[in-house]
Amino acid sequence: MDLRELEAFQTVVEAGGVGCAALRLHRAQSSITARIQQLESSLGVALFERDGRTLRLTAAGDALLGYAGRLLELAEEARAAVRLDTVCGRLRLGAMESVAASRLPLPLAAFHRDHPEVMVELQTAPSRELIARLQAGALDAAIVGDEVDSARFARVPLYQEELVLVAAAGSPLLDDPRRLNGKTLLVFYGQGCAYRRRLEQWLQTLRVVPARMLEFASYHAILAAAAAGVGASLVPRSVLDIYPQRDALSLREVPARVARLRTLLAMPRTLHAPALTRLADALRADVARSAAAGKPSR
Repeated sequence: MDLRELEAFQTVVEAGGVGCAALRLHRAQSSITARIQQLESSLGVALFERDGRTLRLTAAGDALLGYAGRLLELAEEARAAVRLDTVCGRLRLGAMESVAASRLPLPLAAFHRDHPEVMVELQTAPSRELIARLQAGALDAAIVGDEVDSARFARVPLYQEELVLVAAAGSPLLDDPRRLNGKTLLVFYGQGCAYRRRLEQWLQTLRVVPARMLEFASYHAILAAAAAGVGASLVPRSVLDIYPQRDALSLREVPARVARLRTLLAMPRTLHAPALTRLADALRADVARSAAAGKPSR
């Protein structure tokens, strides 16, 4: 089993047949067929069921497909690691939706200008879901608001977020947090959001029980609902700062133990990718530039 056989196998599956795979790889169909046969011979199993011109993966072929992708990615990673003058390849980055909206546009734009050969795939999700994807190998790195296993993951401290309570301009809900008792809270969907857990834990200490929690998939939607008087929410000030209808909202600061939350860039200790190292450097530089400019937590 060699990489060329795995590449042929993966391309046949993705392209839907030997002919299309041959066109994609600029090879003769006979060459692709020979590589598949060599791979099947070396493994001692059939990878495809052949029904005329149609190929369907066998159970063994389906099992091999995931490993083939990982092995080919690892080979590309190794090539990139030894090409000291070139940073290239694919980088799967996860981030909380709030960070992706308010923090990442400028550093990612700068990173793309400096390293145009790197394709960054950005995925957004709550912190706990991002950590699960990182553990499963579906992400190369993630910016999260939760602690991660330091034995498995290297951690780069990034942005110091300040959480504030928001509601419609002039809302009496902000006069005293206890007024949220029996009212509506606006939260990010699911239980994996670090900010949502902060809000819930804080209200528990105040013995405040909201009547309902409305879940949203974006902070801009949360802020729009708050501005319309639907309820109150705990959001990062960095997101509030870029909201275009900021005047429609009032805010209230909360105790520092609730308000302060440090985000981290987490990445597997076993992953040594030049592109990831450069991205971490770009994020550190953005934090330093923002701090020098006097902007909080940047």
